[in-house]
Parts: sequence; C-alpha cells; structure tokens
Amino acid sequence: MLTDKNGEAAASELQSWANEIAKHADEAVEVEMYFDSDSNTFVLRLVKGARVLIFRLSESQVHSDGREAECERTLNRKIKDLWNLI
Repeated sequence: MLTDKNGEAAASELQSWANEIAKHADEAVEVEMYFDSDSNTFVLRLVKGARVLIFRLSESQVHSDGREAECERTLNRKIKDLWNLI
C-alpha cells in the first residue's frame, strides 16, 4: 500500500513518492499529481522539457497491499515512454 489516505488527501503523499522514483530515473523529470474524483484515479503528469506524458493510477492500485512494485514499474515504464516521445 503506497498510502492509507484517500482521494485528494493522498495526492500530495503520492506525488512525493512519484518524484522520488522519477529523480532516480532522470533528474530532469518532474511529476505533478491530482485526484480525479469522477474516475477515482490519480492523474500523473510527467514533464521533461517540452515533453509531457499523462497517465492514471487507480485508487485500488495505490491502496492494495503488495502492489507497490507494480506501481513503481508502471511509473518507470512511463518515464521511459516520456524519453521516447517525439
């Protein structure tokens, strides 16, 4: 479980986690995050220079025990996708 908080209260905690992961992969990547209550997902916006990649993590992903590694792999894969954007 990445956080025990729900909704918008969890977004800042998750953004800190995501920025820490991103900085290990690429110092130039910035992560912004907010909670979309309509879809019950956390929207992550990865930025590197003029490149932007947006994706979502579900509440169940961040609140389920044992899925931390899956979330980290997803974030790292999206950072690599950001590198490959034209």
